Amino acid sequence: MKKGGTGGSNTKTGLDFEEKTNLEDLLKKIEGIKIFEENVYYNHKKIAEIYQKYKLYNILCKKLNINWKKKISARLLPDECYYKIKEKNLIIIEKKFQSGGGSVEEKLQTCDFKKKQYEKLFENKDIKVDFWYVLNKWYKNDRFKDVHNYIEKSGCEYFFHSIPLDKLL
Repeated sequence: MKKGGTGGSNTKTGLDFEEKTNLEDLLKKIEGIKIFEENVYYNHKKIAEIYQKYKLYNILCKKLNINWKKKISARLLPDECYYKIKEKNLIIIEKKFQSGGGSVEEKLQTCDFKKKQYEKLFENKDIKVDFWYVLNKWYKNDRFKDVHNYIEKSGCEYFFHSIPLDKLL
């Protein structure tokens, strides 16, 4: 959070971090990747779809005939999602930027609940859900060691300042 700011997602530094880790921009740097709307093509073959926030519900859930209101009590709005079509693997990507103590630190401890909610949303659709955090260097501090362990034990993953593109192709 920027000093004097009103929240991580509303500050210039938080927004800069999200822009630097924008999945679509990162993918476009890979030779052979083309993106049209939410569709990702590699060497002219559609391999994935990208969704942000409400588009997960407005496009993917609609396409799969999922009424989210019957599955979960409230929508979760992911920063980004990457749906690998062939593998039927939906990767939820949440980005967290922090430069001082605050409530965003505690949000990391919600990964297990969020992953289970996404799994519940896509149950009976044979879709595997992965949940990733992309974190800035603030979270490398040893005081987050227990949180890092919890994230891993919850079946989730975290990365610093980058999205592992090799795991997406």
